[in-house]
Amino acid sequence: MPISQLFIDAAVAGHPLVGRIQRHLGIPARTVSDPGPVFGQVAAAADPVQAAKEVLLLTRNRGPFIRKCPGTRCYTCCGYQILHVATFCVMDCSYCILQSYFHPPLLQFFLNHDDMLRELAQTFARPGISRIGTGEFTDSLIWEPWTGLSQGLVMRFAGQNRAVLELKTKTAAISDLLQLPHNRKTILAWSVNTPRVIATEERRTASLEARLQAAARAAAHGYPVAFHFDPMVIYAGCEAEYQTVVAEIFAHVASHHIVWISIGTFRFMPELKPILRQRFPDSRILTGEFIPGLDGKLRYFKPLRIRLYQAVIRAIREAAPDACVYFCMEDDEVWQQSLGFVPAARGGLPRMLDRSAVSHCELDAGLLS
Repeated sequence: MPISQLFIDAAVAGHPLVGRIQRHLGIPARTVSDPGPVFGQVAAAADPVQAAKEVLLLTRNRGPFIRKCPGTRCYTCCGYQILHVATFCVMDCSYCILQSYFHPPLLQFFLNHDDMLRELAQTFARPGISRIGTGEFTDSLIWEPWTGLSQGLVMRFAGQNRAVLELKTKTAAISDLLQLPHNRKTILAWSVNTPRVIATEERRTASLEARLQAAARAAAHGYPVAFHFDPMVIYAGCEAEYQTVVAEIFAHVASHHIVWISIGTFRFMPELKPILRQRFPDSRILTGEFIPGLDGKLRYFKPLRIRLYQAVIRAIREAAPDACVYFCMEDDEVWQQSLGFVPAARGGLPRMLDRSAVSHCELDAGLLS
């Protein structure tokens, strides 16, 4: 964690994790009664995004911890729920939507865990299956091991059978999780890409090999695992390179350990373009053929997306014919042309994923009825 400044919201100054985090970082801390000036300091920097990666605010989550995924009605959403434990990331991916999603971005870690646990208890008591993850507004594992957050969540989810926790990461920081009695209620998931994209567009992340070795270790310790090809980048030779990534995944992890594999191509809000150009002047990621999508984001021309999807799915099906593969934010035409069916034909995408969670994570099968 390249943190150079630590601020503590007075509302959480007495929390026992404050001292642990400060000792780990080894830097002075400043307690503030109003976090507003901290945001102002970051916003005024020459590069607010980089500045935000070096300033950590320990504070409260003043809204709900559990939120619906911010999907769009124009594309098929998976019904995922976000566990909002922190914001932003110390890794530096050129395409990261968080650079323009938060105004300004800032590393925040929320310490009112009693509120979080109450919301989780309410969720566990509801009928049906819940798929919950911490990797939407931050990387799930950058906060380990000095907060112990994910370790506590793994243990909390292990004691129930109505929900699964997905920890999505671009790191290999799983050592503190391996010996936990997880009861197969936590899915360790990796965002994957080609080595070329990782080297040029995903700064300060683990290599593909390191991610896959971590996935193999997780599976060996009984964890269900998942992979997310998102965002895939279209460039000359990309189809063959993504097919090689598929082969590497199955060389490291047997298919029966894999709960699901998601697929999606690079898409972005127009506001991200000037930030990306300023911060990553050598990046070629914006040179593709993009058109505005129904959700206002710029997307690759649909035939180009479908061609890449078909190549990757063909490789997955050859290695694992029964793998649960799904798209993140695509329409029925893409589903039909790439996978040969639309989600509605199988009860909807949330239902598809719930079934896979039941079969891999030992949830109560009666919850599907």
